[in-house]
Amino acid sequence: MSDVTHRICLIDDDVAARDGIERVLAAEGYDVMSYPDGGVGLAAALEEDFDCVLTDLRMPGVSGLELIDTLHGELPNLPVILMTAHGTTETAIEATRRGAFDYILKPFEMEELLRVVARAAEAGRRGRTKVGFSDETSPAVALVGQSRGMQTVYKEIGRVAGKPVSVLILGETGTGKELVARALWQHGERKDKAFVAINCAAIPSNLLESELFGHERGAFTSADARRIGRFEQADGGTLFLDEIGDLSLETQAKLLRVLQERVITRVGGRETIPVDVRVIAATHRDLPGLVAADKFREDLWYRLNVVVLQLPPLREHREDIATLVSHFISRHGSELGGVASVQPAAIKFLAAQPWPGNVRQLENVVKRMLLSAHGYAITEDLVRTALSQGPSAGGTAETGRRTLAALCEEALASARREPGLSAVNSVLAAVERELLAQAHATTAGNITQMAQLLGWSRLTVREKLKVHGLR
Repeated sequence: MSDVTHRICLIDDDVAARDGIERVLAAEGYDVMSYPDGGVGLAAALEEDFDCVLTDLRMPGVSGLELIDTLHGELPNLPVILMTAHGTTETAIEATRRGAFDYILKPFEMEELLRVVARAAEAGRRGRTKVGFSDETSPAVALVGQSRGMQTVYKEIGRVAGKPVSVLILGETGTGKELVARALWQHGERKDKAFVAINCAAIPSNLLESELFGHERGAFTSADARRIGRFEQADGGTLFLDEIGDLSLETQAKLLRVLQERVITRVGGRETIPVDVRVIAATHRDLPGLVAADKFREDLWYRLNVVVLQLPPLREHREDIATLVSHFISRHGSELGGVASVQPAAIKFLAAQPWPGNVRQLENVVKRMLLSAHGYAITEDLVRTALSQGPSAGGTAETGRRTLAALCEEALASARREPGLSAVNSVLAAVERELLAQAHATTAGNITQMAQLLGWSRLTVREKLKVHGLR
């Protein structure tokens, strides 16, 4: 910390939490004034000269969000940090959009709090602020998860949703890229206009241009009428281009022209049509690698790469699996039969799986479990059955090749960003972990049987399980 004494306004109705935070901050040299409710704390923040405000979400008098609204309007250069034990997707996005400097989910480590407070206090002293979020939320966005990784995603959505910039969403297949795109739309300035999505990998290259830009009657053999393309459909709103890494070079060139000039020309037409569209793109592929291999235009990459959101794979936020399972049961239960309960052993078993298909794969497994449960409890045996019925445990050879290819792309991209990393070691470690996870699932955790399957000693199996966090 600097020699300058920073003044902190602390607002929390939880006496024990407030006293504990105050002691820690005071020990670090901060001048702390604490208040038991939002109304009193807000009045003090408006009257006193504070460098930063640290507030709880749910309080008597004035809530944390209401406090942010008032302070952001009256004192826009005063950073506000929101603390809450009631974190949701909507709260995270809403808080940042309303102008919160940062958002901390309880319980947190005091070291984390001190880092955030130090940044906020310095920003407040210099008259700077890092503004993000505002606006009403929509229940339609089904982003789920309270892990640190997902909280980071929510914060980033809040920071950029209202900004007129292109966003590139990166993440493995099934991580929820379209959900993030919809959240950006629903929390942005264009939420009252259209959201149009297109999967660039799902449409043959020779038809994609017509899908994007439309065509005139007679443009080709089957064009018996004029067709409006996705850009025109999204005019004034948002266009989501999923799997943009699969575009042909020819289509990339035409897309670049549209992004630069903000006009389109229908296939077979001559008229240039102005379009006002916010473009959000997504891919699971390594775009810098494709650029280096001359398979993706560098100028288009720079045009799209204004803001990048990286989604974590499910294996990196396994603590969200129980919440996700509950969400999918609520979402599909009435249609598929519902369940009485989910046994802890079933959740533990689900959390130990590799999930190469990420959240989408988990959702499909939950659907199969609902169909088989017939309204009764989900057990570990039912989980095993559901996993064995789909491509979850292994999939086809082609699925495996695609998964391995994506893994290699990711490893090479990481090594390119951080030269000290070994792409080979990264891939081998991931493969080793998946083998262990599947052997564990197949043998119900029997060490002797796992050793026989893997060709290792029992001691090695135990050590490897610990290394990979599987026991």
